[in-house]
Amino acid sequence: MNAMTYSERAATLQTADQALRQTEPKLRIRDRALRLQVSEAELVAAECGVKATPLKGTAQAIFRDLAPLGEVMVLSRNEWCVHERHGEYEQIEAEKAIGMVLGADLDLRMFFNAWQSHFAVQEGERLSLQFFDGAGVAVHKIFMTANSNIAAYQALVAKFTDAAPAWPEIAAYPIDAMPRDAADPAALRAAWLALTDTHGFFPMLRKNQVSRLGALRAAGADLAQAVAIDAVETMLQQAADSELAIMCFVGNRGMVQIHSGPVKKLLRTGPWFNILDEKFNLHLNTTAIASCWIVNKPTVDGWVTSLEVYSESEELIVQFFGVRKPGVPELAAWRTLLENLCHTPLAQ
Repeated sequence: MNAMTYSERAATLQTADQALRQTEPKLRIRDRALRLQVSEAELVAAECGVKATPLKGTAQAIFRDLAPLGEVMVLSRNEWCVHERHGEYEQIEAEKAIGMVLGADLDLRMFFNAWQSHFAVQEGERLSLQFFDGAGVAVHKIFMTANSNIAAYQALVAKFTDAAPAWPEIAAYPIDAMPRDAADPAALRAAWLALTDTHGFFPMLRKNQVSRLGALRAAGADLAQAVAIDAVETMLQQAADSELAIMCFVGNRGMVQIHSGPVKKLLRTGPWFNILDEKFNLHLNTTAIASCWIVNKPTVDGWVTSLEVYSESEELIVQFFGVRKPGVPELAAWRTLLENLCHTPLAQ
């Protein structure tokens, strides 16, 4: 049997999606993809509820052309947490497999090896650029706002439009085989205490062949300790009340998106705990939280503490720090806030 063409695949998905939307019209595209047992990238490619233009070239090439867009809203998420930030693409580094955006408002870390397909998308009047990984999961979306340069957006789309697109190749990611328990807790603890930079933490995990949460369990309570499940809400409320500047990291396979600054408007909506500030929104599904940890790492600038939130599958949902720059000690008020959530004193 001959393989289905792009248009035939799209028509088949459109029929299934239209039937689903007739019975459940309020479902978002991510949820419709789950119901239909396809990926979100495939629903976009099929123009299910949207108009979509497949884009050619690499994600790096597209990123290098983002600065003229002006102010946009960028969205990165994982299954349990959504991070939205308004700002402009400045100081773009997108030449290699790992890229960065280090502007006044947008702070991003891109891991381009995971990025596979990208589209210009129109949903109603809303215009966006959307990027997907090899499993068809969205890693990053860029939405135009009232302050965006629409002419620059249209020029970018025209430059990268793929006149002969291939259907997205979708493959599930292999299960992470990293052991969940440390084989040598003493060696792990010694390596942890020898850290001089927070960026050395991930290589330390790989060297010691242990998952992130496995390392937290093994390190000792002065370096990592589980705290109350509602610690995130407590921390955010206290940070908002004291106008304490924090950093919020949300990541997926291809992106880590970061907000730095104070938070103000907090609101619960059903299972979601939300930050609804002018330039920064966060939506955290608190029913997905299986554990919260205070994590304490040594650096050349002193101890750096974080609040980390994990799912039942032991995946990192969201991570918080006090605002800091390299060469500057962390905020004393942040350290005190986290110490007050602890059951056991942290290493000093």
